[in-house]
Amino acid sequence: MKAVDVVIVGGGIVGAVLAKGLSENVGLNVALVDAAQPQKAEVTFTATHTETSKCEDKPVLSDTRVIALARRTVHELANLGIDVNALSELQGGERPPEIKQIEVSDQGHLGLVDLDCDDYRIDAFGKVVSLRALTQLAMSVSTSYEHIAPVKVTSLIQHKAHTTVVLCNNRELKAKLLILADGGRSGLAEQVGITKTIKDYQQTAIVFNVHTQLPHNNKAYERFTPTGPLAFLPFDSNICGVNASGNGFSVVWTVNSHEAEQILELSDGAFLSKLQSEFGYRQGKILRVSNKETYPLALTFADDVTAHRTLVVGNAAQALHPIAGQGFNLGLRDIYTLVETLKEAKQQWRTNQVKVDELQSENQQQAIVGGDVDFDAGTFDIIHRYAKCRTTDRNNTMLLTDTLVRTFSNSFAPTVMGRNISLLLLGLLPSAKSAFVKQTTGYGNGAVIPS
Repeated sequence: MKAVDVVIVGGGIVGAVLAKGLSENVGLNVALVDAAQPQKAEVTFTATHTETSKCEDKPVLSDTRVIALARRTVHELANLGIDVNALSELQGGERPPEIKQIEVSDQGHLGLVDLDCDDYRIDAFGKVVSLRALTQLAMSVSTSYEHIAPVKVTSLIQHKAHTTVVLCNNRELKAKLLILADGGRSGLAEQVGITKTIKDYQQTAIVFNVHTQLPHNNKAYERFTPTGPLAFLPFDSNICGVNASGNGFSVVWTVNSHEAEQILELSDGAFLSKLQSEFGYRQGKILRVSNKETYPLALTFADDVTAHRTLVVGNAAQALHPIAGQGFNLGLRDIYTLVETLKEAKQQWRTNQVKVDELQSENQQQAIVGGDVDFDAGTFDIIHRYAKCRTTDRNNTMLLTDTLVRTFSNSFAPTVMGRNISLLLLGLLPSAKSAFVKQTTGYGNGAVIPS
């Protein structure tokens, strides 16, 4: 049985970034357990999907979905040694598109908000990236942890001072801290007593790419319709052999679940016609559409993100509706907070060890602290300190997305009137606009948006 400081279960982008952060920035011995077969894949802008509440379903290096990284996420990835701009080297020299403008509108009503990054003295609200490329980049820039794949966890055995992780190949790992970053589908969280709450929105996300007549000019759209939000992210792709050259978008179209099958049965021409009627002609005519996939939407969250020597992060902790693109970015903030929490805890442990060295003789040290005591990353104090740090941001982001879904996926007349008044006020009040921008860019807890 190999003993390590941390075992991370889940080899998607969350697990890969966390393994790099904990091994390099904190100096912990980390094992990443990955159920997917590692594979090298050519990374191109040919994605056909975008972020949904199930953001880690597929073998990660063949995953072609697209995500919007909030400004804070881009900065925090850089602090962990992952420069998003380096994706250009994996993608034929093409850098990830920036989001410089955002239009929020309500179909058939006056409510409209235009956001421009220049108004906030920043160069962009965020960047749009291929999830496959980002995962490959995260894995390629670090060899400081053990990547065990393809293998599944069959059981977890909790002990007072460690957790035994039993793998399907009969190998066992002894972890002081277990971190579940598996998207929440394995049932491992339930094994250690972490319960979950699920709010089914009775909605389905249809995800695909399109080319439009007009260039995107780094503008993103969030359009609210009676059945749910319709999001367009600037992203160039190849559709039917045609490369977009600045006029591509990745799209999430949210519809009532009972309508999804009917929409998918439409021909591409009829599908584009319906999409055009929902989105309008902001980008001129929508020219072509890629293959499509669907995902049921719900808010799923762990009632507690901790158990004995165990944490859940990313989608394993909370899977959100894709409205406003908050889910993945919230998961990355989980990672950054955990890395910082463990770094501070280890620094404090080292300080305490030095004090013992200064105050006690060698024999007394042996009697008091047992000699060379290792840092314990899974103590109650550390994991609950992390949970406390994440409470406000986690709750506020879940509340924001849930409120947006329930408010803007509704044709009830008083609700429609109220949300349009809210949008109009949001557009007129600079302070309200600024608060909205801070929350959606990841700086909603009083932090200053860096220029």
